Amino acid sequence: MRKKIILFFLLALPMITAAQSLRFAYFSYENVLKSMAGYTKVKEDLATLRAQYEAELLRSENDFHAKYEDFLEGQKDFAPSILRRRQAELQELMDKNKAFKEETKRLFQQAEEEMLGNLKQRLNNTIKQMGRENGYAFILNTDNNTLPYVDTLVGEDITNKLISVLK
Repeated sequence: MRKKIILFFLLALPMITAAQSLRFAYFSYENVLKSMAGYTKVKEDLATLRAQYEAELLRSENDFHAKYEDFLEGQKDFAPSILRRRQAELQELMDKNKAFKEETKRLFQQAEEEMLGNLKQRLNNTIKQMGRENGYAFILNTDNNTLPYVDTLVGEDITNKLISVLK
């Protein structure tokens, strides 16, 4: 039994000393991303795109409301076949507006992912490079309170370093 304990400690000793020499870093992904050159331009382009989509959605809704009001004003004078045809047109227009709204939401999300994707890829590559150059075992993202405590003797905050490298 005594031999097993001694053997365990002899085998565990290198792991304990290796763990003590591990270095890691941490940073705020959101802060670094927002400070990157190009981020403001991406956000402006996305705001312009959003405004275009919203303007088109508003135009479509206004067209629907105008046709609906015309329908309400004339429904008592329409023949039954014309009434059914107008109701079908309104239903079709409403369905198209709903589909367009869903499609614009999807297209906007896709555009946002593509536009921010280049910045995120550049940031991720810089993080990997900085990790290798400084010998970090790992780098943590501190956003969303995911790292409530860190020992600054072992870990290093590289947020400002990343910001300066990526500007």
